[in-house]
Amino acid sequence: MAEPDNAASAQPSGQEPADDLFAHAPLPVAELDDKQRLACLRLARSDNVGPITFRELINRFGGAQAALDALPHLARKASHGRRIAICSVDRAQAELEAATRYGAVPLFTIEPGYPTRLAQIDAPPPLVYAKGDISLLPRPSIAIVGARLASAAGIKLSRYFAQHLGHNRLVIVSGLARGIDSAAHEVSLGTGTIAVLAGGLDIVYPPENARLHDQIGETGCLVSEMPCGFKPRGKDFPRRNRLISGISLGVLVVEAARRSGTLTTANFAGEQGRSLFAIPGNPLDPRAEGTNFLLKTRDATLVTQPEDVLEALEPMTGLGQRAFREIEAPTEFYEPEPLACAPEPDDDDRSKVLSTLGAAPVSIDDIAQATGLDIRTVRSVLIELDLAGETERHGAQLVALAQRQP
Repeated sequence: MAEPDNAASAQPSGQEPADDLFAHAPLPVAELDDKQRLACLRLARSDNVGPITFRELINRFGGAQAALDALPHLARKASHGRRIAICSVDRAQAELEAATRYGAVPLFTIEPGYPTRLAQIDAPPPLVYAKGDISLLPRPSIAIVGARLASAAGIKLSRYFAQHLGHNRLVIVSGLARGIDSAAHEVSLGTGTIAVLAGGLDIVYPPENARLHDQIGETGCLVSEMPCGFKPRGKDFPRRNRLISGISLGVLVVEAARRSGTLTTANFAGEQGRSLFAIPGNPLDPRAEGTNFLLKTRDATLVTQPEDVLEALEPMTGLGQRAFREIEAPTEFYEPEPLACAPEPDDDDRSKVLSTLGAAPVSIDDIAQATGLDIRTVRSVLIELDLAGETERHGAQLVALAQRQP
């Protein structure tokens, strides 16, 4: 599949050459060929294959095509003969071709170019699409998020922090929403900005940000886990927020109401071990209720100037010493288990595992201890149950029975 022209190395217009600190070598060339990439996409888009199951299947069978070949057999064993819908070659090929036409690059978790920090969160999406300067993805970054209906003071603060942090070599990450997000993106176009979208990269939302969307796609980087042409729904925005914090070293909340989608990003930051910062606001302003709440509950660090953020992140970035050590994306999540070496579970094994599961999530280690089964056998059974739609994953290590709708 054709790659975008110089997408990884193009300098944003008007931007000064990067100093030696960020003069990175080009991102590693993806080790997947077109056939392997197609197999990975088919696996990720097949029924009941979530992020954890995708990862387990790749490690269990050593590759996406081998996992695809095993899917029908695995699903039948745990679903009493019911078939699983496997993504067709034509459907997957059409998705990849749509991305290529738009100039987007697919990045899988098992490829070197996948965003490094995102790869390290619990259950990262198997695939993200990126368009623009993908060399921004491994650089140290800070998310700036806040209210869509922001005050004039909030917009001014967003621009001030984004501009200052950008000039101090932090990439600015946000969600391209109205208000705080847009202000942060606009002032960081020349220093590096990443917009994480809830829909496909070619879908402009909100419509008034069309020009900014195009500018980021040319000089910054657009990122989404959704295919081109996908129109975002309400439930897709929390998923986007999880990626915003996952890509970043920390999250700065500028202005947010008490019941705000922005606070979901703050929650994800806490779950992912990211630094969380908030700017205090007037107690009489509803748009400051959320930020003040984060500060009162001690979930966030109070900041009043960009230097506060730089100082807090310095141990992770080394920016104060003008030396940044890139973290390396994991190439394996578990030791791959060749099919011939992994135990083949039987009906008794499946019954034992099912007997330990309920509505409350339990850890895989606890299941192994309760059943007396080898941990590899438990994982094999859980893959089958996942594909049969019998289980739900809650992060990488917790699993529960799927809740049936009445």
